[in-house]
Amino acid sequence: MTAQVDYLVVVFTATSGASGELLGSDEKELVQFVWQLVNVNNRTLGRVNELLIRPDLTDSTEEKTDEDVVVECKEDDESSSGADCVYTATSLDSGINMFNLQLTNEVNSAGAGTSLCLCADGQLHIRQVIHPEAASKNILVPDCFYSFFDLRKEFMNHFPTSDLKALNAHAMAESLSLPVDVPTVWDPTANQDPLAVLPAEVAVQQVRLMTSIILALLSEPYCHSFSNPERVSERFESGTCSKMEKVCDNTVIRARGLPWQSSDQDIARFFKGLNIAKGGAALCLNAQGRRNGEALVRFVSEEHRDLALQRHKHHMGNRYIEVYKATGEDFLKIAGGTSNEVAMFLSREDQIIVRMRGLPFNATHDDVLRFFSPEDGLKETCAVSGEKEGILFVRYPDGRPTGDAFVLFACEEHAQCALRKHKELLGKRYIELFKSTAAEVQQVLNRYSSAPLIPVAPAPLVSVLPSVSLLPHPGGMRDCLRLRGLPYTASIEDILTFLGEFTQDVRQHGVHMVLNQQGRPSGDCFIQMTSAERAIQASQRLHKHVMSSQRGANSRYVEVFPCSAEEMGLVLMGGSLSHTHAHTHTRSRSGTGLSPPPCKSRRLSPPSYSFAPVQPMLSTEAAAAALYPPLGQVLLAHRPMHPGHAYYPASAQLYMNYTAYYPSPPGSPTTLGFFPAHSSMSSPGGLVRMPGLPYNGSGVKDLINAVQGYQYAPEDALIHAHGAVHAHDPARTLLTQPKEWVCI
Repeated sequence: MTAQVDYLVVVFTATSGASGELLGSDEKELVQFVWQLVNVNNRTLGRVNELLIRPDLTDSTEEKTDEDVVVECKEDDESSSGADCVYTATSLDSGINMFNLQLTNEVNSAGAGTSLCLCADGQLHIRQVIHPEAASKNILVPDCFYSFFDLRKEFMNHFPTSDLKALNAHAMAESLSLPVDVPTVWDPTANQDPLAVLPAEVAVQQVRLMTSIILALLSEPYCHSFSNPERVSERFESGTCSKMEKVCDNTVIRARGLPWQSSDQDIARFFKGLNIAKGGAALCLNAQGRRNGEALVRFVSEEHRDLALQRHKHHMGNRYIEVYKATGEDFLKIAGGTSNEVAMFLSREDQIIVRMRGLPFNATHDDVLRFFSPEDGLKETCAVSGEKEGILFVRYPDGRPTGDAFVLFACEEHAQCALRKHKELLGKRYIELFKSTAAEVQQVLNRYSSAPLIPVAPAPLVSVLPSVSLLPHPGGMRDCLRLRGLPYTASIEDILTFLGEFTQDVRQHGVHMVLNQQGRPSGDCFIQMTSAERAIQASQRLHKHVMSSQRGANSRYVEVFPCSAEEMGLVLMGGSLSHTHAHTHTRSRSGTGLSPPPCKSRRLSPPSYSFAPVQPMLSTEAAAAALYPPLGQVLLAHRPMHPGHAYYPASAQLYMNYTAYYPSPPGSPTTLGFFPAHSSMSSPGGLVRMPGLPYNGSGVKDLINAVQGYQYAPEDALIHAHGAVHAHDPARTLLTQPKEWVCI
């Protein structure tokens, strides 16, 4: 609005709670609304109107008429507040309708123009009282409440040295040399309890004082023009945010305690009255990709951010929401993105986004379109906007699907129809559907498509160890198989059945199921074959064949890859193996598709530690002697590795042996160890050292249970199971059973 309006509607509100600068911060309901019309052109004033909202607490269930809801007091009646006309309403909805009706009639009767705009002393009356309560009660407010003049900012145009936060009607009147009735006019700067309820006459006095200030600004020498009002956003606009964009730290807040099913529109409704930047509501996800009840919200200015902080512990439904300050960097980590594919997908504005989770890995665009197509005999439609262009699959960096997808719908009606298909089947899997946001799309894509989260760290903590390559040599013999995507109920018998004719080529105790930290199957398995040729033939013939489980009705296709014993050992120690990069022509040590094992304890190897690179000073033998007593030469001896590798490299992070996965019985890789066995260590077998055993434990029985199923070398055994137990220290007794266990 550039031209000066014809009428200004001076408004003042009071709630049943705090007043002054804390108005609206306690989420109390509106109880008093006073307004007066000012004719800007003729500089004349209308009557002072007072609206009292008093809920009807009677138990009568009879339907009320309009006369019962709103009662008008005549102008000649006496009013304790001093208003010319008083109205009473039983709800905010009926009160707003009465205000709009009376204001329209008064403007039409004046006949000096039709354009009008509200004017308030500060931002709180409109942004923190009217809009939040109306949004929480699902009340539509008239258009006049979406623009207003802040009398303090208009006053600042002529008195720029004034402090905006310290301004009020009383201070502005004194600066304009207007007569102020000090005993009766309420002064917010006085030492009063801000939580005390204002007397009824204060609101009327404040409105009369503000109209005097407006008339003074319209007169000479100021001749002020009311032409640029404040705007209140009617709806939240979704959009994208680039990681290169600069976000001011003073415009971002973190909201905590959101319901898990809340969307960005729900967040915008909670902050109704405040202007959120385009695409400025970003829901946060946890490590599993699910919403964690937090969101980062970016506002258009610091002023709106400060008002948002006053809504700390306001309610969204039955939950109170905590509001804290955040930084622009926090917001960009969640909502920022760099993918052109995502930018193209989100370039269609005014679209509703639905997230699909749990898709089959072989699902296509046509499968998703058929899933949302209307069934026979049903009139409901939930057509995908843009057909295949309205579907975005989420993939890993190597191109493998994650089972997630985002779908666009043209309107809310189609989206709600689509959400009713929640947990319906697509193939043999049920699909979870959630209403999503543009920021969530960016966050999910960033999580799955970004570079590895574990960076290359500086030199290790134990710098005296020799420099040994972490990754196995790329030219190792690939005489093992890796099976990925096994049914979680699959047993070793199911795997041998799946191998078919290749079962006879499996080495003794050569099947290694991979378990997670909870001891449950991870879906991976390693198999040691008799030769590399048979391993390659098995991978070519069995790749993506379906495996069935005898203990469950589920069946899945299984990916089969050839790998070496060193690669198998590295993965079982917690590293990762990517076969997409393993077959590239330019295969180097950094392009083998291998990632080093991650450190599972931040306390043991924090990524923030910085160590200067130090050249190795000791040989392998000297390093072992420095860390262990002479007996360590025996304790560190184990089976030879082809070739050997260490997990304490001199040029990478200190990776402790706290792994995400570990091998299960009946066999375990013979290539697991911390240090490579030197040729001087002639023992062909291996010993496992178990420090820290409890003195009050059950002894031998616990050790037997701990190593049940692991293979051993008979010549390494010191005492067999049928032999005598160590007389002095039963915990140190070395037990074996032929063809079953490893030495302890």
